[in-house]
Amino acid sequence: MSAGIGSAPVHDSAPAGRHWSEKAIVLALSLAAMIVSMMLTLVVPILSLIQNSLHTTAAGASWVTTATLLSAAVFTPLLGRFGDQHGKKPTLVGVLLVLIAGTVLAATTHSLLWLITGRVLQGAATAIFPLALSVLRDEVRPQKLPAALAMASGAFAFGSGFALVAAGLLTAGSHPDYRSVFWLATGLAVVVLIAVLTLVPATRHTAGGRSDILGTLTLATTLVLLLLPITQGHEWGWSSPSTIGCFAGAAAMAAVWVLVERQVPEPLVDMRMFAHRPVLIANLAGLLVGYGTFVFIIGVSYLVQMPSRVAGYGFDASVLRASVEYLLPSTVVSLLAAPVGGQLVRRHGPRAVLALASASGTAGFAWLALDHGRTPSVIAAGAFVGAAISLGYAAMPAIIVAAVPQRESGIANGINSISRSTGSAIGSAVITTVLASKSVGHLPAGSPALPAESQFTLSFVLAGAAFALIALVAWFGLRHIQVAQHHAAEAAADRGAVTESEVLRGSR
Repeated sequence: MSAGIGSAPVHDSAPAGRHWSEKAIVLALSLAAMIVSMMLTLVVPILSLIQNSLHTTAAGASWVTTATLLSAAVFTPLLGRFGDQHGKKPTLVGVLLVLIAGTVLAATTHSLLWLITGRVLQGAATAIFPLALSVLRDEVRPQKLPAALAMASGAFAFGSGFALVAAGLLTAGSHPDYRSVFWLATGLAVVVLIAVLTLVPATRHTAGGRSDILGTLTLATTLVLLLLPITQGHEWGWSSPSTIGCFAGAAAMAAVWVLVERQVPEPLVDMRMFAHRPVLIANLAGLLVGYGTFVFIIGVSYLVQMPSRVAGYGFDASVLRASVEYLLPSTVVSLLAAPVGGQLVRRHGPRAVLALASASGTAGFAWLALDHGRTPSVIAAGAFVGAAISLGYAAMPAIIVAAVPQRESGIANGINSISRSTGSAIGSAVITTVLASKSVGHLPAGSPALPAESQFTLSFVLAGAAFALIALVAWFGLRHIQVAQHHAAEAAADRGAVTESEVLRGSR
């Protein structure tokens, strides 16, 4: 028997039209999920090109990524809650329109300030993913929901790698223009908008209620103060007054936010959600998976582009070769692992799938740490990491969907998206700092500093440890919950139906 998750009693039989409708919804929302992750990694291979084209510094160009992360932190919980209250499809359409405006602005401007503004608008797209997961919960039958969530999550994982490959291909010519990357994003966003408008039904479930403006502002301030030093600490200095001040301010604002949410009658986030063990575990897993994802992307990209004759290691790869030969295989594995993850969640539950993701990620990073001097090893290790990321993304939404009431699914998945974004920012900051902390000695005069090979090894070891930690928190943190959920689902399935209330009782 499978552990179903859903919102209403639904039997196994369904008309053929319903099957097609569900498939169309999953397709449209999977495309939407893919465009979200593309926005997060699209600029990683072209930062130096942006720097040269706009005649700015490396610190200035880094704001092209920082602005998106900060924007995502602000808009994701706000729009997730807005979708719960006022309808998820209208919110999805509105966010996609904002995304298109942001990509067009980035593709047409010749100003760093306006490019950063466009990236701020693109950051709002991060809210699409939790909204898409909430729509799937509303529209897909319980027995099909784990696979649907896994497909959307797999598309999210695929989008990160696809963006890197696309950026490499579009900027591979003799006269590369980074704006072509944003035109590609514009075209894809328009396709996604059409798919959502034509294939996704209007949401049947809305929570209503009033907006928690004060809670939104305090949470947004907290997240900005937290992410700003994480993303800029390597430029400011980790012990600088700016870095320490931002971290202290984030801690203070977090306390204020908790006090506000405990006082208002309709809070943005129910504080009991954070005390609920499955949600806590899913968010911690999201943080760790996000960390490992960016360590892999940045670490492998830099490693294979190292000049072997000067550094003593590396593969002298171009941006295009790094994307296609070394990162594309892991991206393909992520996509292929998505439906497998959905079936595993349905048959064995998200706890077992998280443990499997942990094992795969730990093995992949251990392989990279021990043997990153041969192309086959880097590609094979990347396949393990790609599978781990996809399996992790398949398990986390299933945990949240089973653990929170339907009216709060948008904000719950939004908080989980923030945890992944925060983990990605931490991963980017950690590997940047680690690589910069020790350089290759005896470089030719005038050569730029290159990270020592041992720093790549250390970065991969730390990422492997992060994935190993996922198994511990999943296995022990979800131990009792998983058993209770399994029995509740089995009992309901034996009667021929699985209801949301039965599954929710089993997860508490």
